Amino acid sequence: MEMEEISVTPEEMQIRNLGTCRIDSPVKNQTGIRFIHDGEQVLYDDLVSREANKGIAIMGQVSLERAGPREKIYFDPAKVRVGIVTCGGLCPGLNAVIRSTVLGLWHVYGVRHIYGFKYGYEGFVARYGHDVVDLNPDVVDGWEDLGGTKLGSSRGHQDPEEIVDCLERMSISQLFVVGGDGTIRGAIKIVEEVQRRGLHTTVIGIPKTIDNDILFIDESFGFQTAAGAAVQALDCAHVESKGAFNGVGLVKLMGRYSGFIACTAALAMSDVNFVLIPEVPFCLEGPGGFLPALKRRLERRRHAVVVVAEGAGQTLMNASGEIDASGNAQLQDIGVLLRDRIVDYLKKSGIRSTVKYIDPSYLIRSVPPNSHDSIYCLQLGHDAVHAAMAGKTAMIVGRWHGLNVHIPMSVTAKGRKQVDPGRPLWRSVLETTGQAQWFCDQD
Repeated sequence: MEMEEISVTPEEMQIRNLGTCRIDSPVKNQTGIRFIHDGEQVLYDDLVSREANKGIAIMGQVSLERAGPREKIYFDPAKVRVGIVTCGGLCPGLNAVIRSTVLGLWHVYGVRHIYGFKYGYEGFVARYGHDVVDLNPDVVDGWEDLGGTKLGSSRGHQDPEEIVDCLERMSISQLFVVGGDGTIRGAIKIVEEVQRRGLHTTVIGIPKTIDNDILFIDESFGFQTAAGAAVQALDCAHVESKGAFNGVGLVKLMGRYSGFIACTAALAMSDVNFVLIPEVPFCLEGPGGFLPALKRRLERRRHAVVVVAEGAGQTLMNASGEIDASGNAQLQDIGVLLRDRIVDYLKKSGIRSTVKYIDPSYLIRSVPPNSHDSIYCLQLGHDAVHAAMAGKTAMIVGRWHGLNVHIPMSVTAKGRKQVDPGRPLWRSVLETTGQAQWFCDQD
């Protein structure tokens, strides 16, 4: 995992269950299916040398419960009523996740009461007046090939009491929430209210973040698609930079706190010369600053491609102090700042140049998933259904070391996954671009 390690205990990784599973799973009627038992665990840390140094027996290590169908389930499928909601910003694969969840419920378990709530958590609150959508295989047919979310989405806090009021009125016993860290924090509040009322309602998260910054999962769904779409913007920037004397192609990509898209797209394209991410602070001027390095590049090769993540360089600007609907600090526009500072610096240095600035953010967010993400979305949706039917709750489903696992919502709230400047991803960026490890104002 490309991040500083987060301290967790084996106890924190335990998955909460609503009760004892006593009902035979209908999955057992399918030939060749192997059930997963709760005792099957995936080690958090898979480095043998590190495990040996800790001197702790394997069974005492921090591990994650494997996802998949259980032999006994908690809910009677004939009595289950399900809610599905998508929240936060758009991301490739949202519709594919909705569809796979519906198909898993309908075809594998025979659930016939599935409802889609419109426009995020707003959909549960009566005063907004949003319709509830009956979902079935015919309704979601073809959704896997569509970008965006057919259920709509929204950002911002909603009262968990009002949300649970709606769940009670509609007798919803399983709620699937698809969203990022803000959505999961909201889901934790819903779980707390469900518990306070003594309800037997499971809440399962399917983590969505185009920034790939949710803890304890290898990769978010849609990330591969987003990185691939970002490469197209970098290709255009490269063409533009080479089409002018001292041409600079500047591309701003998503990445509020984590530079995974910027790094991954730059490696895939490999003609990028500078990558600036939130995890690695930088200075613009001074002997070791970014702008002098860019000037040297132009003097040497007469063109350059620069990629910057949206959350990079925030210390170079005055923070507004404002908070967005998701509870995050309002970012200043590093792309516009860089564009203007590059133009001004090169002009003052007597260098004639052409700077082309590209911000493809919304083009990347709204594209349909590629084949890799389509498969991943299908598997996540099915495994979320298996977890819910087994009565598991307050958890998300994700992939760790190549296997789908269950992760408690509470541990994902410990922080964000970020690029670790001391690990292979950033090292590969440095080796590919040839840029300095740090841009600072000291030699």
